[in-house]
Amino acid sequence: MDVGIQLTDERLIHGLGARYRMLVIGAGQLSRYLCDIAIGAGFDVQVCDPREEFHADWDIKGVEISRVMPDDMILAALPDARTAVITLTHDPKLDDLALMEALRSPAFYVGALGSRRNHALRVARMSEHFDMSTEELARLRGPAGLYIGSRTPPEIAISILAEIIAVKNGVRLAEESNVGKAKDLQARPAACI
Repeated sequence: MDVGIQLTDERLIHGLGARYRMLVIGAGQLSRYLCDIAIGAGFDVQVCDPREEFHADWDIKGVEISRVMPDDMILAALPDARTAVITLTHDPKLDDLALMEALRSPAFYVGALGSRRNHALRVARMSEHFDMSTEELARLRGPAGLYIGSRTPPEIAISILAEIIAVKNGVRLAEESNVGKAKDLQARPAACI
């Protein structure tokens, strides 16, 4: 447990605990940006992508890429309360099973990239076909990230990491900061005065 820094008349105490971890499903361009900034923010990062075409150019220092199926990686990693899990593949065959295992773990953050429509379909699929409970699915953050108007992979990575850090630090986020909610609010016609 991280007890922070304590100073007494006789001692300086700096207790260090386990580092925070991030398990990333998908090794695409967005993953590269997310891994780079997550490492800079102090996370230990693991990436999983069984698709061979994403392995050839993987060169993020300090991040190994696993070729196993994502749900197997999540089970083997034993996510705990210091673990964030994010799926970035846009492939339900890879993302859904990993999310299912992550949602059943004590991971402090579980999120998935995708549109509002795809997120709604994912939640329905996980409820209907995998018997995920309402409580389990309520933990799923999607579309992942804070709404900052991001459009490019680096901006999306910043948005996702900002949300992860806020959750890690116990910051209560306004509902309007959620990507899906913010876009829903923007899509509403202006009220007549």
